[in-house]
Amino acid sequence: MPRTHFGIMFFGSLPYKTKQFFFVLIKLSIVVGAFYFIYKKLATNENLDFYEFWSFLKENDSFSAKNILFLFILTLFNWFFEILKWKTLVGYIKVISFKNALEQSLGALTASLFTPNRIGEYGAKAVYYQASKRKQVMLLNLLSNMMQMSATVIFGCLGFIIMYSKYNIEINSFKVLRILIIITLIGVFTLFGIRQKRFKIKGFSMEKLSAFFKNLPLKIHLLTFGFSILRYFIFSFQFYFLLQLFGVNVSYYNAMIVITSMYLLSSIIPSIFIFDVVIKGSVAVYLFSLVGVNEFTTLSIITLMWLLNFVIPSVFGSYYVLNFNLYKTEDH
Repeated sequence: MPRTHFGIMFFGSLPYKTKQFFFVLIKLSIVVGAFYFIYKKLATNENLDFYEFWSFLKENDSFSAKNILFLFILTLFNWFFEILKWKTLVGYIKVISFKNALEQSLGALTASLFTPNRIGEYGAKAVYYQASKRKQVMLLNLLSNMMQMSATVIFGCLGFIIMYSKYNIEINSFKVLRILIIITLIGVFTLFGIRQKRFKIKGFSMEKLSAFFKNLPLKIHLLTFGFSILRYFIFSFQFYFLLQLFGVNVSYYNAMIVITSMYLLSSIIPSIFIFDVVIKGSVAVYLFSLVGVNEFTTLSIITLMWLLNFVIPSVFGSYYVLNFNLYKTEDH
């Protein structure tokens, strides 16, 4: 008997109170794991001294209440469009309210925060729905991430081409990078091609996967991509605004060239979450050094972007994780 089936049978045979205890324990483990991950990433970051970083923020007059409020507003709009995107996508199989979409998006963020490349988001969102709909929910979440990645690739490639010609970068690794981008794009189209009919993903042949995405109304595709672009503009501008607060004298055009290139490279470089800061932080430090931004400023902004757009939402998401009731998923 497969281990998964044995586990399900074993869990199902437990008394109700015992199952409740284990379920509460799982929810607490997720929240504690997320907060421990946040603590480790801040307190033991070898690239950035958190106490030096915090002292700098307190002594910097640019971080006034007005500017901090504006940063929070940008974060709210960033997640507003992400939640709206998820509400639009999942509406294909089940109409949900904005409040439900908020709960699922932030709860999934908390549950996936310490997983490699946030892969846990797929399973976290799926558990909000009954078993018969979970595969479709995971595919819709895949489409959501693909749309966001498409916006990153489109603007990132444009920014990287301009930056490559503008700064005359003569490093072989960057020439290899262009090949990696092409390979990535080819891989995406190949993965969702119709020709590989024998390949299956958990019961979904490539033919069925292709049919599923094609059957989605054009309106959903356009809205999802539109929300992804709006999110991209928001958090890119947020990064630029932080550059201004740190006193970096760089034009919006030059800043966006580097920002779009940074997001592209950070997205296509796979990494285990433990080494995420080291790898992606190093990429950002190198790129911004081309426009005269020092290492401390770059790493500080990356840390603030992470705090604003991931840590703070995950704190609110922990509330939804702790209040999640598995026995009400049938209602969704």
